Amino acid sequence: MKKSSKNRLTPQQQALFPGNTLFDKIARAVCRAGTLPRKELHEAWEMAKRVRRRYRGGRILDLACGHGLLAHIMLILDDSSEMAVAVDKNIPLNATRLSDALMESWPRLENRVLYKEMDIRDLTVLPDDIVVSAHACGSLTDLVMDKAIESHARMAVLPCCHDLKKASTAGLEGWMESALAVDAARAVRLRSEGYKIVTQTIPCEITPKNRLLMGEYQRHTPSSSTGPSS
Repeated sequence: MKKSSKNRLTPQQQALFPGNTLFDKIARAVCRAGTLPRKELHEAWEMAKRVRRRYRGGRILDLACGHGLLAHIMLILDDSSEMAVAVDKNIPLNATRLSDALMESWPRLENRVLYKEMDIRDLTVLPDDIVVSAHACGSLTDLVMDKAIESHARMAVLPCCHDLKKASTAGLEGWMESALAVDAARAVRLRSEGYKIVTQTIPCEITPKNRLLMGEYQRHTPSSSTGPSS
């Protein structure tokens, strides 16, 4: 079963996921919806479980969300998040079919995932949010990062479709492949903004665009003076 397949999962393929694991249960719900390719199921799962190992709670903002699978899995993995907002300029018409299939298995998700068809630039991000985006194409990844940084929110991006004409390589392309240089520059930028960064990868058999960049803003508190008094 090729994890990178772009073929759409269908109800008939539920038999491919017969186990009692959480992933299998999610996969069967995605199959019932019949809306997503196998590749997107694996990408969302691998990203969400890595993010949730580090960042708990908070409102989830799934930007450039597509069908919003990542938003749903983030809530399934950590019920302490009150809600998720799935944002895209164009929400697919059958996105609610996916949401309904997941709510069938997890009724607690009802009324907790909100789809918003809007420009990401117009979204208000709060400091306690977790901003996530899986494969926001080109400079859209940078826009997602901008929105998180503005509010010092936690964030995680899985970049793709690097725009090598517009994106900064920070002069690193002499040492490394250009797309890698773009992502390295993004990591350096995030750190320079006061974030503690984490760099990981999801399995390459799912996608070659597998670099995951996560960050949490480090709130600095003034240190008390310990010098001698006059």
